[in-house]
Amino acid sequence: MKFDELDVKMRVYETAQDRSVLPGMYLVARIDGRGFTKLTKETHDFEAPFDERFRDLMIETLRHLMNCGFNVIYGYTESDEISLLFDHHETAFSRKTRKLISILAGEASAKFSSLLGAVGAFDCRLSELPNKQLVEDYFRWRNEDAYRNALNAHCYWRLRQDQFSPKDATAKIQGLSIADKNELLFRYGINFNELPNWQKRGIGMYWINSEKEGFNPKTNEKVVTTRRELHTDFELPMREDYNRFIMELIEKNARNEEFSGFDREF
Repeated sequence: MKFDELDVKMRVYETAQDRSVLPGMYLVARIDGRGFTKLTKETHDFEAPFDERFRDLMIETLRHLMNCGFNVIYGYTESDEISLLFDHHETAFSRKTRKLISILAGEASAKFSSLLGAVGAFDCRLSELPNKQLVEDYFRWRNEDAYRNALNAHCYWRLRQDQFSPKDATAKIQGLSIADKNELLFRYGINFNELPNWQKRGIGMYWINSEKEGFNPKTNEKVVTTRRELHTDFELPMREDYNRFIMELIEKNARNEEFSGFDREF
C-alpha cells in the first residue's frame, strides 16, 4: 500500500472524535497540577501552607501560557492551578478541543518542569460558556475556592505544627464554620484577614498599555511609545467587585476589537 493511501486510511482513527468549540462560546481553560501535594510536600521542600518560591513558579508558568501563541485576555492562578480566559474570537487550531487541551497541558508541564528542575505535570480541561455572566461566575468560583483553600490550609498546617497528626488535624477543622476557623487561627495569634491577599484570593495577570520614554537619535528628541505588556496583580478585588473586574476586562477587550475593526470568521 502506498504511503498516501495508508495515511488516509489511518489518519481517520486519530480525527474521528475531533470536535471544535462552537463560535460565539466563551472559552476558559483550567490547567491543574497532577500529584502536586506529593510534589510540594514530600519530593521538594516547599514551605507549608504557602511558599513564595512555588508561587513564583506558577506565575512564570502562567506568563508563559499567555505568551505561547494563544490570544488570552486574562490569566488567574491559585494554589497549583491556572485558569485562562481566551479572546472571544480565538480561532487557534480551529478551536479543536483535543489540540487546545494537549498543547496547554504540555506547555504548562514543560515550562514548570524547566523552572523547577524536575518533572511537574499538569492536566487541562475546558469550559465552554455561552455568555459573559457565566464567565464572571467561573472566575468568582475559582476566587472563592482560593479563599476556602487558604483558610483550611492555614488551619491544618498550624495544627500540624502543634503536633496534631494529619488525621487529627483534618478531623479538628472538619465541619467548622468560617468564623470558627478564623477563631482557631486567632488563638494561635494569626489574623487571617491580615495575611497576604494573594494567598486568600489568588493572582491575576492581564494586558495593560504602558508608556516608555526613549530617544530618537535622528531627530535628537525624546519620544514616548506605548507598549502592551503583562501586568501581575497580587491585590485582586473581592466578591461582587471581582465580578465587575472580570466583566470590565471582557468589555474592554470587546471595545478594543471594535476600535481596530475586528472582523474574523470561524
